[in-house]
Amino acid sequence: LTTYIYTHTHTHSTARKLANKKSETVCVVVRCRPMSSKEKQDGREKVVEIDRKTCQIFLKDPNADRRTDPKSFTFDNVYGANTVQKNLYDETAAPIVDAAMEGYNGTIFAYGQTGAGKTFTMEGVPDPPELRGIIPNTFRHIFQNISMNKTKEKQFLVRASYLEIYNEEIRDLLAKDPKNRLDLKENVDSGVYVKDLTSFVVKSVSEIDHVMQSGKKNRSVGSTLMNQTSSRSHSIFTITIETSEMDQDDGEAHIRVGKLNMVDLA
Repeated sequence: LTTYIYTHTHTHSTARKLANKKSETVCVVVRCRPMSSKEKQDGREKVVEIDRKTCQIFLKDPNADRRTDPKSFTFDNVYGANTVQKNLYDETAAPIVDAAMEGYNGTIFAYGQTGAGKTFTMEGVPDPPELRGIIPNTFRHIFQNISMNKTKEKQFLVRASYLEIYNEEIRDLLAKDPKNRLDLKENVDSGVYVKDLTSFVVKSVSEIDHVMQSGKKNRSVGSTLMNQTSSRSHSIFTITIETSEMDQDDGEAHIRVGKLNMVDLA
């Protein structure tokens, strides 16, 4: 089973004025998980091969003639069963987070059927640290970057929001009543936004992690054959990073804003 990791970055209106044009791209990365103990017990056969150099995945039909070539698929990057979490993060997610720190908008989401390994890729497990997924590594990346670059002339403000889309209704997972339906709006300045969506200012890794864990408790879940607590909704955890920097020439503070969306699909 495979997890598809999609990443997308595009310029925020403020960033367009402050930075050179960068390519707006959608990258598709595939990660293949190892066989489960049940699959091994059932005598299942491995049919997927990974070629990291060519970024290709090869699928072979165990019932086909040996002379039949396996089907090949090429992606922006591919990862096999022995992939190290931090390596995947550094190659796939870190550039998107760096772009958000510079005032660009970016999105990271994992797609795949239940049991494909989406949660392990996006969240991982807290301990040992090397098993942490994209989201906790993102939290540490952002605040390490801030601690290294924060000065009197350069200040940062980080805000977090968390919503889910369930049965085509938008719900605020951080609100006092997360079952209330919110409306999708649009205006010229900010584009599409969710009216009255709660946003918390966070100042550390522990604070932003607490916000996310609080919202997760309000997610709509249900049981499937593969997972007892499978997500029944799409959710978007958004981190907004505002950077205020004093311009040495005119003595005025210039602000740039980047948004990072991390999406968990049902």
